[in-house]
Amino acid sequence: MEVVNRHSYLDSGYCDWYHWPMNAPTCTYLAIPGGDPAGIGGEILLKALARLGRSSERGYIVIADGAVLKKTADDLSLPFDFDQVVNDLDSLDRAIESGSRRLLYALDIIDLSTFSYGVIASCCGRVAYEAIEVAVALVRRGSAHAIVTPPLHKEALKSANIDEIGHTEILQTLTGSSTAVTMFDTHRLKIFFHSRHLSLRQACDAVTHQSLVKTIIECNRITLASSGFDQSLPLAVAALNPHGGDGGLFGDEEIRHIVPAIEQARAQGVDVVGPIGADSVFYQARIGLWRAVISLYHDQGHIAAKTYDFNQTISVTWGLPFLRTSVDHGTAFDIAGKGVADESGMLRAIEAAHEYLREGV
Repeated sequence: MEVVNRHSYLDSGYCDWYHWPMNAPTCTYLAIPGGDPAGIGGEILLKALARLGRSSERGYIVIADGAVLKKTADDLSLPFDFDQVVNDLDSLDRAIESGSRRLLYALDIIDLSTFSYGVIASCCGRVAYEAIEVAVALVRRGSAHAIVTPPLHKEALKSANIDEIGHTEILQTLTGSSTAVTMFDTHRLKIFFHSRHLSLRQACDAVTHQSLVKTIIECNRITLASSGFDQSLPLAVAALNPHGGDGGLFGDEEIRHIVPAIEQARAQGVDVVGPIGADSVFYQARIGLWRAVISLYHDQGHIAAKTYDFNQTISVTWGLPFLRTSVDHGTAFDIAGKGVADESGMLRAIEAAHEYLREGV
């Protein structure tokens, strides 16, 4: 396993999206930033790679603090299965051209003498953020085709003076994307989210006529552009209040905002129904009645997906210049470094990225 010297990936500058280099990779490479190294990200990443078969058509570029990832492998007796370890873009290009399919783009940020699993640290937030920057740069220059992410820790990002609260917000800033739509994929159940990280009170206030029309139209566009959805089925919008408000007895958001938004979207040609009670709509989608469900706030859809299958629920971010899939769970600091983390969500996120790319997303 070869290790080469590092220079800043920023030295190369950015290029236009999907401007493939002359020696473009002949296989599909996924860029995988390591997440917060104090959590379970490194463990589930190494375990997932160990379960993936070798293929000349699939490549992986892991971006993480090299010393910490090696420590994780050693501490937990996990394979450190990389063809080459590189530290700069030129060396990465040479490794890809030589046919390497498993590469570690090693960052050097964390002092191992101060590192601990399960502890919030600014250095961990910093390396997690820089790994995402590298991943975006790799897609921008054509070295990778999509990004797959393990979990971040929001407090670690904050301690590192990162303004954004999570992956989606970071990726929006780095790419200049005005819209990023989160979708959960749990077997046949697909759930879009009208809002993400807001308090419940703020999330209810965010359900407005015009904002929901925008979400419905965007989700319709996404689902009609991908063969991963049954386009013969309508979209469904979950209700906000119990029983859809029962004619205003338990809240009037359905009357004032949700029904008018659905009617306006239908007038614009969108096949959408609702509002359907949140205690029924996700089950109905699971058995194949709806193309996808639009959840009106974070936990409404998260509870449905994770109760159905916690470990097989993954997140897909639409609206970026590239595909991004992710695990849907957190850093699990309570079990970090113990070797007991379940990697099936990470494995599913990697496999789903290949599936969506094959469908031409």
